[in-house]
Amino acid sequence: MPKIVRFHATGDADVLRLEDLPLAEPGDGEVRLKVEAIGLNRAEVMFRRGQYLEKPELPSRLGYEAAGVVDAVGPGAGGVGIGDRVSTSTWNPISTRARLS
Repeated sequence: MPKIVRFHATGDADVLRLEDLPLAEPGDGEVRLKVEAIGLNRAEVMFRRGQYLEKPELPSRLGYEAAGVVDAVGPGAGGVGIGDRVSTSTWNPISTRARLS
């Protein structure tokens, strides 16, 4: 089971919890990424504190910027395949298939 960092209330870093969650299969038009690196920045700190433009739906996660390898592809997610190295960010979601290699 993968370990996921989530928070169930807004606040400082002490609201973060490391939880074991089942591995989810990608839905229509989605891919699943085996994350190798993430970026955390000021916007995510503000999001966790409930001070960002968008309010988190709880429980919520951090880590919108990521890089890794596609390990599962859902129906309708053409143009990207298992084993592709990709990156994702808030301005460039994985659905745009920003390839690293």
